[in-house]
Amino acid sequence: MASSTSKRRRVRRLPAEVTSFVGRRQEVADVKSLLSRSRLVTLTGVGGVGKTRLATRVAAEVQRAFPDGVWLAELAALADPDLLAHTLTEVLGIEETSTRSPAESVSEYLGDKKALILLDNCEHLLHDCALLAEELLASSPELRIIATSRQPLRIGGEQTLAVLPLPVPDSATARLSTDALAKVDAVRLFVERAEAVLPGFSVTDDNRDAVERICRRLDGIPLAIELAAVRLRALSVQQLLDWLEDRFRLLTAGSRTVSPRHQTLRALIDWSYELCTEPERLLWARTSVFRGGLDLEAAEAVCSGDGIVREDVIDLVIGLVEKSVLVREEHPSGVRYRLLETIRQYGRDRLGESGDEEALWRRHRVYYRELASKARDQIFTRSQVEWLVRLRLEHCNLRVALRSSFDHGEAAEGLRAVTDLLYHWKTSHHVNEGRRLFGQGLSLVTRPCELRARALCGAGWLAILEGDIPPALVMLEESQTLGERLRLHSVLAYVALYLGMAGMYQGDIEPAIKLFEEALASFRAAGDEVGDVMALTRLSLAYSYEGDSERAVAAGEEALRACEARGERWHRAYAMMALAIERWRQGNAEPAACLAKESLRFDSSLHDWQGMGINLEVLAWIAAGVGDFERAARLFGVLRGVWQTVGTPMAGFGHLIYYRDECGRRVHEALGDPAYKAAMQRGARLSLDEALAYALEDSGLLAPCADGAVRPSPLTRRETEIARLVALGLSNKEIATTLVIAQRTAEGHIEHILSKLGFHSRAQVAVWAAEQSRVGGEEGDDGGQDGSPGPGAAKADRPASGRRQRNAGADR
Repeated sequence: MASSTSKRRRVRRLPAEVTSFVGRRQEVADVKSLLSRSRLVTLTGVGGVGKTRLATRVAAEVQRAFPDGVWLAELAALADPDLLAHTLTEVLGIEETSTRSPAESVSEYLGDKKALILLDNCEHLLHDCALLAEELLASSPELRIIATSRQPLRIGGEQTLAVLPLPVPDSATARLSTDALAKVDAVRLFVERAEAVLPGFSVTDDNRDAVERICRRLDGIPLAIELAAVRLRALSVQQLLDWLEDRFRLLTAGSRTVSPRHQTLRALIDWSYELCTEPERLLWARTSVFRGGLDLEAAEAVCSGDGIVREDVIDLVIGLVEKSVLVREEHPSGVRYRLLETIRQYGRDRLGESGDEEALWRRHRVYYRELASKARDQIFTRSQVEWLVRLRLEHCNLRVALRSSFDHGEAAEGLRAVTDLLYHWKTSHHVNEGRRLFGQGLSLVTRPCELRARALCGAGWLAILEGDIPPALVMLEESQTLGERLRLHSVLAYVALYLGMAGMYQGDIEPAIKLFEEALASFRAAGDEVGDVMALTRLSLAYSYEGDSERAVAAGEEALRACEARGERWHRAYAMMALAIERWRQGNAEPAACLAKESLRFDSSLHDWQGMGINLEVLAWIAAGVGDFERAARLFGVLRGVWQTVGTPMAGFGHLIYYRDECGRRVHEALGDPAYKAAMQRGARLSLDEALAYALEDSGLLAPCADGAVRPSPLTRRETEIARLVALGLSNKEIATTLVIAQRTAEGHIEHILSKLGFHSRAQVAVWAAEQSRVGGEEGDDGGQDGSPGPGAAKADRPASGRRQRNAGADR
């Protein structure tokens, strides 16, 4: 199978180096050499010695040798070994399915790929990491793994490299010159980190002895050096040395069984702790309950009280950032903070000693359950994308809070939060994990109640999205029974909607339409806008499939208007996709392409793989309809990787498989087998960005000049994308969130747009973008003039609503 299109992009998921990489030239060469001879290289060493930094540097330098991708799996925050393989599916971007275990999904995905995976911080999951690594290496002959751990994995073929501290000046040799001393790796690191807090700092004849003794005293451990260097904000080099001498004199009077390097690091962290004020120490300990980071709001909600005034949290956070306890990180959605794992574990120890641990965990659970509830309330608003992005950043904390709820007698609250997060599971590639959490909660909340009815309904939808129809029907049937018994009209409406989706998947089109119409009437009676739009979109798809163009267009456009009235974008993208299919079916290639591309742009910004896949399918069908068989085959090659990522092709939209199969057959016949396979291979070899650029090519959407010639837009593809978002009324912050870029970057793009177009306001940009779209739409509104209607413009050209369509689905 060709390399997955979708995963080439993951090379960029290695963390950016925000500070300089000092020394380790020989170690980098050694790891590269080991990696050329062995498929598993484990870097061992004490915490803080720089194993992760060395591994990521090597990965960055060798990534061109791994054309199918380089991925970093950070395991420090993972406490449950059962989620190890699941974590890898997240890192790889694979949608799990109910028919395969996470480990099987990873093995199948990596199968023939020439790829490199970094398993970082394996020591607390040593046995499980060893088993998984062994399984992956056995099933993926071109795979290489670099692991970091305090112990080797001890499996066959493993090569290990002990990562030692940085070289320090040798007190037993001749005294180095000041210039030569400054070139010793440990000293170089100290100086570079000192410069960050004390610009202009350097090794001089006056401070060289103190600098040399500091680096020796810290054993050359990079984390210890960095923790110490930050103290130069307040201390002179000599004062820093004096503090260190006092600290180690006390330390060495203690246990003799602890290794000197562990003593060094513990001493430095002890010292950092003692330099904190009492409220800062409390906050350090309390932030240790967070996994994957936190933001200021979370710190205020969870960590305040009992010694910390809420209004003081921001100052305490600033203090911990300045003391290098918390690491500040910029995200498009705002600033977040995280603890290095060594620092977090220290905080956990302190929290355990304080007796406050259970109270902190309770507040953590409550906060994240409330966050889930708030997100649910924003799912059909202009803030929708911002909330979905926020939930992705908080996924580790949400996972911990939900499992902790189930483990601490709060099953109902936990299940309610799982249900509130329904869209998170769908949009963030966690459908399988969502189903497992639904299962865990439903096994605990067994009494007949509204919560159980809603949870069963949501779990049924996720099962349909994975193409797992039999268990979906069982859950929806129980939900329907409870809904009827408890008079839960909203639940019954969603049950009808999801049963209709299952019916479409199975080819029972006419009964499905009746269910969608029943659901729509109930949603409107209840004033449920989300359900209303979902039912309209599904009706548009179903009417289209039955050949009822008028009702298909009416339903799709009504859904589109409802979304645009509220500034909602995710359902809007699916409504546009439905309309694109109907326009293509009518033979109107240009407006169909406009709709599919606009939908694809949004889906790609949110990394909604299912939405991306269906829109790419539509663009392939359009290409085949106008006779561009080479482009269609390339897009089919792109789709091979996309559907491999999703796990279940066309899941939730199984009735569309007929179109896919028919177009595939036509393209194959038109090109012949060798050319068809070659074109597919060319598409499969594209990176994700290249594939999207190819799919979104705008050559058919250029505005004509008055004389009929085509005037190309002066904007780049990204600028055109931003101009369209301006036209939708999005603010700079909303544009940054949608495209997952920094707000400053969005502002810079808009300045370039204004300059290139000669405009002075966003309103002018909006008018220009709307005109571009209008002209593109008019060009295609004549419909079918190219003589290439979509396959089957009439109902007679569709498969019958029963047997034939079910057979198409069965071919999957």
